[in-house]
Amino acid sequence: MWQEQLGGIYHIALKDMKTYYLKPPAISWGMVFPLAWTLAFYLRSPVDFAELVPGLLAMTMLFSTTAAEAVVINFELRLGTLERLLLAPVSITSVLLGKVLGGFLFGLLMTAIVAAASIFYLGLHPDILGLALIAVPSLMVFSSMGALFSVSVKEVFEAQTLLNLPRFFMVFLCGVVYPVSALPEGLQLLARLLPLTYTVQGLQASFFPVADAVFLQAFFMLLIFLILFLLPAIRLLHRRFR
Repeated sequence: MWQEQLGGIYHIALKDMKTYYLKPPAISWGMVFPLAWTLAFYLRSPVDFAELVPGLLAMTMLFSTTAAEAVVINFELRLGTLERLLLAPVSITSVLLGKVLGGFLFGLLMTAIVAAASIFYLGLHPDILGLALIAVPSLMVFSSMGALFSVSVKEVFEAQTLLNLPRFFMVFLCGVVYPVSALPEGLQLLARLLPLTYTVQGLQASFFPVADAVFLQAFFMLLIFLILFLLPAIRLLHRRFR
């Protein structure tokens, strides 16, 4: 039974990659937007560009995983294609996990390209294992967040509009371009409630030497956010089929 569910998750993710993610709009939103954003800061201060790499990777993870994740489920519900998936021996939970895995795989591909280019161009020497340990849960968190927003509303445009607000809040508050420690105390507290903060924190720890406690805090906080996003998304999707 579990083999069928794993097979279903894999094939749903593969279908979404081919149908939605490996298309120019998703690629441009997932990779070109973070690159253009970072280029603006590079032109302002080329000397410190290496310090922007963790933020660039964090933005790539955020925008690539949610490029289509926030609208795919509602889009397929309207077309009736999601119901057809359930005619196969696949559970509703497996359907959602397949959707999340699709966003994860696309985000992993985009992040790997940007990371490899940045490391090669700047001659950086990050902790590859640490980088992977932060990237994997981060990509799952953001893909699950996109799925949660998608199943929380009934219209495709509502999910995308609703998701834009926290995405842009995170870009400005979570240490992507401005240190969290330099923010006012109230904004620092808000930043600590957002997952991108811990992605940036963990990536910075992977590229630049810091205390192990900083890395471990980022890793475990990302696992907590994954649970907070994934479980409600599964429950909400079950309700849509009642």
